[in-house]
Amino acid sequence: MIPTSIKKLAWIGIFFYLPFVSMAWGVEGHRIVGEIADGYLTKKAKKEIIKILGTESIAMASNWADFVKSDSSYNYLSNWHYINFKSGLSANEIQAYLNKDTATDAYTKINFLVVELKKKELSPEKKTLYLRLLVHLVGDIHQPMHTGRLEDLGGNKIRVLWFNDSKNLHQLWDDQLIQFQQLSYTEYARAINHTTPQQRNEWQQEPVSKWIYESYQLAEKIYSEITLPNQKLDYKYNFNYVEILNRQLLKGGVHLAGLLNEIFK
Repeated sequence: MIPTSIKKLAWIGIFFYLPFVSMAWGVEGHRIVGEIADGYLTKKAKKEIIKILGTESIAMASNWADFVKSDSSYNYLSNWHYINFKSGLSANEIQAYLNKDTATDAYTKINFLVVELKKKELSPEKKTLYLRLLVHLVGDIHQPMHTGRLEDLGGNKIRVLWFNDSKNLHQLWDDQLIQFQQLSYTEYARAINHTTPQQRNEWQQEPVSKWIYESYQLAEKIYSEITLPNQKLDYKYNFNYVEILNRQLLKGGVHLAGLLNEIFK
């Protein structure tokens, strides 16, 4: 039997650790992105993905990179989920940074995974690992706080009151706003998945650097509207941000489909 005092210490440790864990969209958000992407795959891409994932859908594969955080042997993936920027950067400054970026972050690793998945000689094990990671990371960088500031860990250190519950700003954007809509991931995907062929084509021509800059702009807006410690956010916040939330989820799905179609053409 484990002594009660040790159990209490373990739970206290978990309590203080959780606010600093970056999940990005949470389970439902990633599945929404994956579900939308699945509908825009070419026949060739869909066929190749089935060869890799088998009966596992893109939506269900999308959370593997978060679930595997429970296995310490995958700790090396922790920095892959985000890219931090200081406040007040222009589009040109972001682009200049990305042009020289050699750090382990979401941008460099998305580029790495795309190159690797195009290799015909890649082993089946690595194909599965890299595809699951790519699906997840594309979702990650469409969550604005994954391009947030290093000093507050992308909003993880900023406490807010979501109605009357204490959350951090990162948690709010990971899952609280999405859960507030009270839809399953398939219902949510159907509700927001309205694009024209022209719109999809335009979005899929955008480079990854633009996806990141757009998320960064949104992160700047989100930061600017939190002016008080434990600021209370409620219906008005949802009203003001739900369209932005939905557009990021939608663009994430469309961007992901375009990337997968390019890889498996």
